Amino acid sequence: MKRSKMMELGVGLFMLAGVLGLVFLGLRVSGLTFTAPADTFRLEANFANIGSLKPRARVTMAGVTVGQVSAIELDTDWYDARVVLELDSELEGRLSRDTTASILTAGLLGEQYIGLSVGGDPETLADGDAIRDTQSAVVLEELIQQFVSNMVSD
Repeated sequence: MKRSKMMELGVGLFMLAGVLGLVFLGLRVSGLTFTAPADTFRLEANFANIGSLKPRARVTMAGVTVGQVSAIELDTDWYDARVVLELDSELEGRLSRDTTASILTAGLLGEQYIGLSVGGDPETLADGDAIRDTQSAVVLEELIQQFVSNMVSD
């Protein structure tokens, strides 16, 4: 009888650990955090195609997360996607005017995020400025469509 109770307790603790692990994983994947946001500054970038980029996607430099996407909207002047980036305040005044923003994919079918590459211009971007040099997302479906079209036309 005592062995049965110990077995039930062990299974219960194992199930509890599994549920807590799933909750933790869900929070990590969703990008939801319980920490207070650090000081940030805002930049904008326009892209012809954002693919499946979502708000709260990470923004990286050299593989290090330095911010996140705070909003995505349609720019009705140019009919491009305007992406608003919230970056760590320690980068303010350090990103050159010729910084490039690219939409990248983590792995073959992974999440999309924005990668920043700093240029060499001595002038820097300030809060509210726009990144002019952007590279749109590579959409896998479009690549397959081009490949099939080339195969059929040959």
